[in-house]
Amino acid sequence: MNLKIVSRWVVIVGTLLIWTIKFVVRPFVHIPSAWKPVFGLAPNLIGSFLLPFGACWMFQWMFGMRTIKELKIACWFGLILVVINEYLQLIPFFGRTFDYLDILSSFIGVGIGYLAFAKLMLKLEYKTYP
Repeated sequence: MNLKIVSRWVVIVGTLLIWTIKFVVRPFVHIPSAWKPVFGLAPNLIGSFLLPFGACWMFQWMFGMRTIKELKIACWFGLILVVINEYLQLIPFFGRTFDYLDILSSFIGVGIGYLAFAKLMLKLEYKTYP
């Protein structure tokens, strides 16, 4: 299977999961207070996990995503944008809240996404070239 096709489906399913958490679970489902931090950080964690997959699917012309070096560049670029977005939330005009845990979950999510994408990339590369 093509890496771009797999990436597209991972991004679609991940986005639907994020939307389900943000627009269905958090507003309408009673979450015990012990689980609230998990559901608060889950969209950032999942969204950051999706960064390498989204870069492959939508921005392959820009990042290439053919080597581990290009994967690292895409992940660092995405992580920098996520951190900038979080710091922009300090500006009251946007009406958002800044949280260091969001940045931490973004680092963890990008790290896990990097490992998963690199493993998938190597697996599909070896499948293509027997």
